[in-house]
Amino acid sequence: MSGIKLTNVSLVRLKKGKKRFEIACYKNKVLEWRSGIETDLDEVLQIPNVFLNVSKGQTAPAADLAKSFGKDKPVNDIILEILKKGELQVGEKERAAQMDRVHNEVISIVASKLVDPRTKRVYTTGMIDKALDMLSQQAHQGDKSAVGSGAGTPATGEDAEAKPKAKEHNWTGVVTTKSAKSQALEAMKALIAHQPIPVARARMRLRITCTTNVLKQAVKAPAAAKGGDANEEHKAPGTVKDKILSYVEQVEQQDVMGSEWEVVGFVEPGAFKGLSDFVGNETKGQGRVEVLDMAVTHED
Repeated sequence: MSGIKLTNVSLVRLKKGKKRFEIACYKNKVLEWRSGIETDLDEVLQIPNVFLNVSKGQTAPAADLAKSFGKDKPVNDIILEILKKGELQVGEKERAAQMDRVHNEVISIVASKLVDPRTKRVYTTGMIDKALDMLSQQAHQGDKSAVGSGAGTPATGEDAEAKPKAKEHNWTGVVTTKSAKSQALEAMKALIAHQPIPVARARMRLRITCTTNVLKQAVKAPAAAKGGDANEEHKAPGTVKDKILSYVEQVEQQDVMGSEWEVVGFVEPGAFKGLSDFVGNETKGQGRVEVLDMAVTHED
């Protein structure tokens, strides 16, 4: 077989024994497979074969596969193992774009969940980005100097000593091998532990009211949904009620009184603007959002 053009292929590489094995996949499909979006192996693999070198078209001899993976292991199982455990090879431009994507997603998740405990206001993504940057610089200077550099944040110097466990929550920066959600959680723990800026987890307790005749109306899909937000693509917009409840993290109570529906529940601070804009626009003045309480929660 002649060489394969690497412009339209993603390689997944696994070192097993003393050999390096590769499989040729369609671009973007590996991550979809790993996240469970794509389940059809034929849609992932360009060629259902194991290679020593894809670009040279050099397939792996059966003897090498048997030696590294076990004598009776079917080729399909070997491919699945490489797909699951192998390292995804991407070009420099792709890697940078993917890193940017994950980085931006992590920052926006963190910014939507943390507040300044003194003012109970959310921070901008720029401030969260800077704070995490400070932490990753400290982590790269080593644990000891990171603790020593606490002088820069006198307000939390005592905290840092009182909680030796904080060292566990070091932030070294975004990687492309973990999901944005799990990294955002790590980032929040590190920010809460080290306090480069004053932060706390927070939730807003809201009361949302709306007339019942508006609730059943279908939500108009935003024009940009197809090209933009991945979450919008997966879930077709439901009713106004579905959409309102999708913003609420935890429902405390839900009632209908006459022609008015009311829900009391907790919302992430970062989701508040989207919810109040939605209620304002979609209910044409027949719905409202009231802030009952802004509770700073102390759990990680």
